[in-house]
Amino acid sequence: MASSKRIYHKIQALNKCNEGAKYLVNRNPRNLERLRIAYKPDGYHLEKPGRSYWHKLDLIASNKYVTAKLKHNQNGTVVESSTSEWAIKQYLFKGNDTSAYINLAKIFALRCMEAGLTEMRCDLQPIQDGKVDKFLKTLIECGISLQEPNRIKAVQPWDMDRPEKPWEVIE
Repeated sequence: MASSKRIYHKIQALNKCNEGAKYLVNRNPRNLERLRIAYKPDGYHLEKPGRSYWHKLDLIASNKYVTAKLKHNQNGTVVESSTSEWAIKQYLFKGNDTSAYINLAKIFALRCMEAGLTEMRCDLQPIQDGKVDKFLKTLIECGISLQEPNRIKAVQPWDMDRPEKPWEVIE
C-alpha cells in the first residue's frame, strides 16, 4: 500500500513538471548565430582582415608547439587544442612537424564538432603543400567549414528584393 502511494505521488510530481514545460525559453547563446540573424560586428572598412565573424580560427606556432584556437567575436576563446597538452604530446615525435599539424587538426575538429561549431572564418594564407595547408585540408576532411554563412539582414519596406528565410517551418 505504501509503495502504491509513493508511485501515485511520483506521477503527480511528473505531471506538475510537465505543466511547467509548456513555455520554453531558448537560452542557447548560439541560437541566433545558427539561424544566421545574430549581429556580426563590421569593424572599420580599412581594417584588414576585418572583424565580421562569429567564430574565427587562429593558429599559433612556436619553435616547439602549435596551438589552434576558435575565438568568438565577443566571448574570446571557445575551443582550444595544443600539441603542448600531455595527452597529445605523448604520441608525437615532435611538437611542430607535419604530423603534429595533421593530428592537431583532427583533435581540434573533433572538439569543435562536440561543441557544435562546424563553421568558422579562417584568414590563414597557407603555402601550397605546407604544414598549415595540410592542417586546413585535414579540418575540411573532418567536416569543418572554413567559411561562415552570410548574415540575414532584416528586410526594409523599400527593398525591391525580399529573399526567403533559409529555414523551414514545419507545422
